[in-house]
Amino acid sequence: MVVYADVIWLLNFCIDGLLLLLTAVILKRKVKRWKVLLGAFIGSTIVIFAFTPFAYIMNHPIAKLLYSVVMVYTVFGFQRFRTFFQTVMMFYFVTFMVGGGLIGLHYFIQSDILPHDVVNANSISFGDPVSWLFVLIGFPIILYFSKQRIESIEVKKLKYDQIVKVNITIGEQTIEIDGLIDSGNQLYDPISKLPVMILDVQHARELFPAWLIEHSKNIMAITETTEDPFWLNRLRIIPYRGVGQQHQFLAAIRPDAVHLLHNGENHTVTKVLIGLNHTTLSTDNEYHCILHPKMFLSYTA
Repeated sequence: MVVYADVIWLLNFCIDGLLLLLTAVILKRKVKRWKVLLGAFIGSTIVIFAFTPFAYIMNHPIAKLLYSVVMVYTVFGFQRFRTFFQTVMMFYFVTFMVGGGLIGLHYFIQSDILPHDVVNANSISFGDPVSWLFVLIGFPIILYFSKQRIESIEVKKLKYDQIVKVNITIGEQTIEIDGLIDSGNQLYDPISKLPVMILDVQHARELFPAWLIEHSKNIMAITETTEDPFWLNRLRIIPYRGVGQQHQFLAAIRPDAVHLLHNGENHTVTKVLIGLNHTTLSTDNEYHCILHPKMFLSYTA
């Protein structure tokens, strides 16, 4: 049997990197890419020892735990013991979750119909492992599904109907308004998949030029205008459908940043669009924009 050590190492390197990234996403930690690459490289070096006389040492649970600790320390650093311990445990949770998903998928599709070399690879003293080809194909699928499910759970756990302070910055202009966290706002840009918050432009006139506010009432007019390219480059047309209505279109602007004051913490969101609305959102003026719940998951992305 021929074993390609470089291929096995590369696959482990990629998997370790993706697991570290998913851990950062779940914990909402900002991490530098070079640290993730370094952590993945450190984790992947354990493969090298599998082809040396030290293989029995590196297969010991304590050695694997030490490797994990070093990987987490490299990527996330150390602030206090409790936080670091939680990070290590979350890394293991992500690893077991994705690994368990792969094993479950492996046995679910295992059949004589499938090629033997796709589902059952030769073993090198590791029992009956899932083949590298299967891991290569199945790992990204399980990883993506796990990320989506976790984010879905987090969205549901958000305390909705909260009023938060919102600062919107476009160019040199900044306004501060109150915003409502609304779980019912599930509006996305179908192309970029960015979440769309809804803004009452009547309370944000200083943020936009007069021609843009006027033209945003008529989508055909705004698409045919030749006004300032600074704004036209930020313009997006978002299709939507209201209750009991046909498909309609909403003019949206890509801001430089949206700053949120939520639970006493300031967060900055850049991956968001602002839909320009011309109707009153709150009859008692408690808020003037409706925030997308995804914004509270994306400020660390």
